[in-house]
Amino acid sequence: MPVEPAFPVLRSTNARDEDFLWEMLFYASHSDEENGVEMDTISSNPDLTGYVTGWVEGGRLGVVAEWRSQRVGAAWLRALSAGDRANPVYVDEATLELAIAVLPELRGRGIGTTMMRSLLARVTSRVPAIVLSARLDNPAVRLYRRMGFETIGIVTNRVGTRSVKMLRRTGGSDGG
Repeated sequence: MPVEPAFPVLRSTNARDEDFLWEMLFYASHSDEENGVEMDTISSNPDLTGYVTGWVEGGRLGVVAEWRSQRVGAAWLRALSAGDRANPVYVDEATLELAIAVLPELRGRGIGTTMMRSLLARVTSRVPAIVLSARLDNPAVRLYRRMGFETIGIVTNRVGTRSVKMLRRTGGSDGG
């Protein structure tokens, strides 16, 4: 009988993860905390579609955490384009934007930290910088600071509240 790992196993994202990334985006965007937002409507929200739309065709830089034969978390990067300049998180075309989430019932167990470390180790030499935004009251901001992200501004997020915009310079090149 196979031994079940005590902690999630990480693997690289693949094309079959697109539906799961939509689910993780639902949690990463805190849509689960907003009244009346259904998971199946998130893919039509213009403020969020760029995080997953085109995942199969586009570059896939990410990790998925699996535990007990289930996907339980994901961390992934997407390139923003000049057309995204209205996005308050946009820095430049070479800076990738991070999305990360863990199923709510498994938060606080180190899964996000493990995914973040793995993803950063995989991309540090390949990208010059990574940007993210998090609501000001999100406890994960402490994790982002520990991982080398620095606050570069406060922005109004898609629901009209305030988020911190954080940047981590990696020293990598954008040539991949």
